[in-house]
Formats: sequence, structure tokens, C-alpha cells
Amino acid sequence: MSTRLKNVTFSLPVDIVEKLRKLVKDKYISSLNAGAKEALEEYTKRLEKQKFKTEMMEASKDPLFLKDIEKTMTDFENLDKESSGRIQEW
Repeated sequence: MSTRLKNVTFSLPVDIVEKLRKLVKDKYISSLNAGAKEALEEYTKRLEKQKFKTEMMEASKDPLFLKDIEKTMTDFENLDKESSGRIQEW
């Protein structure tokens, strides 16, 4: 499955571009595009993780969310015990 691409234009500090070009020349990355793509992928993952953590912190203050989690834990308690081998066989 091929990834769709979109051309975009960025303005970057000269020193970053020079560092990327050196990394290309030294064969650490295949191209400026590859370096920018990898950096943006890592940055996006970090922000998504941070966003998830923030949302979970907010949810932890929501009584309805906590009640739902407690109900789910209760509903699955026997299955959890069974899968961990703590239920004796008949």
C-alpha cells in the first residue's frame, strides 16, 4: 500500500538545513525529505502521546468515567482471575 504524499513548503533555520545536508552527505539519512519526514513523525508521536496523557488526566477527574472503569473492572474480574490461573479447576 503506497502512502499518499503532499508537497509543502517550510522555512527552516539555516543551521538545521546545513546539519541535515551533512547527515545526507554522511549517509545517515537518504535525503532532506527523509530527515524532515522522520523528525516530523517522531514529533507528531510525542505530541499525540502528550495529548493522550492530558486527556486521561482530565478523565481521571470525571466521576462518570471512573464509575464506568470500576464497572468494567468488576465485570471482567472473574475472567481476569481465570486467565491468571487463580481459579481452581472443577
